[in-house]
Amino acid sequence: MGFKVRKKGRYQGAEKFVTEMKEIQEEVKAALEKVQEEMKKYTDRKKGEADKYKEEDLVMLSTKDLKYQIIGRRTEKLTERFVSPYKIKKSIDAQEEMAQRRCAGLYR
Repeated sequence: MGFKVRKKGRYQGAEKFVTEMKEIQEEVKAALEKVQEEMKKYTDRKKGEADKYKEEDLVMLSTKDLKYQIIGRRTEKLTERFVSPYKIKKSIDAQEEMAQRRCAGLYR
């Protein structure tokens, strides 16, 4: 009559497009993994072990996050960067603390 009947079956152009997209996706994934490994290498290079403090050690506290130090001051510029030395009364290991909480049923 006056219309064309669609052919049933797979279109080769669509299959070719899908395979090209999968190849591109694999290449991009490999490139991202490589860059991620490089970034991790450079980040880990600067990292070090955290300081281990013992009881009776003297430490200075940074005022960077202590906003109460600024109250009554005109400017942050003149505020001391560290607060006087404090003695450590008890040293707590973070992983040990979480293990104790799990055993006690407080950590969820």
